Amino acid sequence: MRNIAQRHKIILNELEKDGYVRVQDLSDRLGVSEVTIRKDLKELERRKLLFRSHGSASPMSSLIDDRHIDEKEKIQVDEKLRIAEAANLLLKKNDRIIIASGTTVLNFAQKITLTEPLTVITASVKVTLSLYYKPNIEVIQLGGSTRKSSASVIGPNAESLLSELMCNKLFIGVDGIDLDFGLTTSNIAEAHLNQYMIKAAQEVIVLADSSKFGKRGFGKICDIGQIHHIITDKDAPLNTVQIIRERGIEVTLV
Repeated sequence: MRNIAQRHKIILNELEKDGYVRVQDLSDRLGVSEVTIRKDLKELERRKLLFRSHGSASPMSSLIDDRHIDEKEKIQVDEKLRIAEAANLLLKKNDRIIIASGTTVLNFAQKITLTEPLTVITASVKVTLSLYYKPNIEVIQLGGSTRKSSASVIGPNAESLLSELMCNKLFIGVDGIDLDFGLTTSNIAEAHLNQYMIKAAQEVIVLADSSKFGKRGFGKICDIGQIHHIITDKDAPLNTVQIIRERGIEVTLV
């Protein structure tokens, strides 16, 4: 039987590799009771090495900071382009879609090749500008206060308009995907606007590269169970992907 230090090392290694661990899986792998694993997780949380939640844990390093969109555009570029191309295939004639803010959904907007009529509602100023000269696309720019770090709008004016709409699909980017805490972004006002977007859409499609898994932002958008489809890259932690699929959510790896 492994001693405490060995178990703790294995637990932290699994967290680093998968971005998420389950008590039951650790119990089976390490050959100890779930009670023992919970004690291990409690001690590691006390040492500020992870977050505990019901039946699982995620890395303490998962907390994220707000960064400017110009900085984000330079990160995971190839992965975001592949995700955008896959999302583009989901569009159909006369779709009414919402595009949220962020670099991955911006890449998606720039990759739209549909030549038939399409209506786009968006909070992102950059998305509006990228679609402005496409004659088949009607763009409805949400109004409100501008959030400079994301080049998008937030606030009650945008939320009020969304509450009067019903769209086919929402394409949303996030800063964090955590199996227990849900989908998050680094700004609470943006998270609140995203909640209105979810209510206005029949299908919620998350566009997020693999670096977003196991992360938590300041503002919670929704629980995992409120989304329908995630498009991400092949480096996404397979253990987490499998759990998400078991919950009935489609995951596309590109």
